[in-house]
Amino acid sequence: MRINNQSSLDDFILLGFSDRPWLETPFFVIFLVAYIFALLGNISIILVSHRDPQLDSPMYFFVSNLSLLDLCYTSSTVPQMLVNLQRPEKTISYGGCVAQLYIFLALGSTECILLAIMAFDRYAAICKPLHYPVIMNQRHCIHVATGTWISGFANSLVQSTFTVLTPRCGQRVIDHFFCEVPALLKLACTDTHVNEAELNVLGALLLLVPLTLILGTYVFIARAVMRIRSAESRWKAFNTCASHLLVVSLFYLTAISMYVQPPSSYSHDRGKIMALFYGIVTPTLNPFIYTLRNKDVKAALRRALTKEFWRKKYFKAIFQL
Repeated sequence: MRINNQSSLDDFILLGFSDRPWLETPFFVIFLVAYIFALLGNISIILVSHRDPQLDSPMYFFVSNLSLLDLCYTSSTVPQMLVNLQRPEKTISYGGCVAQLYIFLALGSTECILLAIMAFDRYAAICKPLHYPVIMNQRHCIHVATGTWISGFANSLVQSTFTVLTPRCGQRVIDHFFCEVPALLKLACTDTHVNEAELNVLGALLLLVPLTLILGTYVFIARAVMRIRSAESRWKAFNTCASHLLVVSLFYLTAISMYVQPPSSYSHDRGKIMALFYGIVTPTLNPFIYTLRNKDVKAALRRALTKEFWRKKYFKAIFQL
């Protein structure tokens, strides 16, 4: 890796795959394709959820919030990764690193809470069907979603501030693809036990507590589903919950392995793999998990594509007159 002598001393150097340069071109192609699919998939979910009246329900309101999160999540890191994979200078400005740290952490924190809210929505729909319209009315959903976003960004403000203020003694080489808390704390030249304790406490609150609530909620959901007499209704409820559980598994398992551990025991190679998984793979797969396993979303996408096809055909016929 060549370091540009003109780069500011405040800039950070993101090593990424610099120790394995033969991987840079293949990974550039993989990341680019994954990013394009993430953009197309999440934008499609957002559009059909808001434009199709048959998806006007709390469940799809929160699904569209998840897609917006994933859309921003990948956009906060992947473009910079793609740029660095194609140039010798693997740098990011100090301001860019701080912004990336704050936004990435804020969106990840918000997603932790949102996934728990989505589990509660499924619990209310399946276990409390008669009270569901009251419990999850539009006003409540908007308030809950707003509170979720505010909580995530507030948590990020605390964690990113603690991380940025940690003395680095001029160290600026980050053995990672982007600016993340565990990787930045490895640059610290002072004792980081306070930072580690703060990271573990907030990590437990935002990861383990929501995950526990999700698992507990699904115990009640499973009991309610087993009491449903109609096999078709039982399968529909199971299918919807299975999609959410798969998303929860993909996100939480990798995030917990990164944030509920002391950064002093942080393994660079494992950290990179986990970061790629929850930073790129999960946001790319989420919209396809919900569309491929959900008949309502697939039907809405078909209606949207059909309308667009006939609209283009209509305008083409007019221009040919």
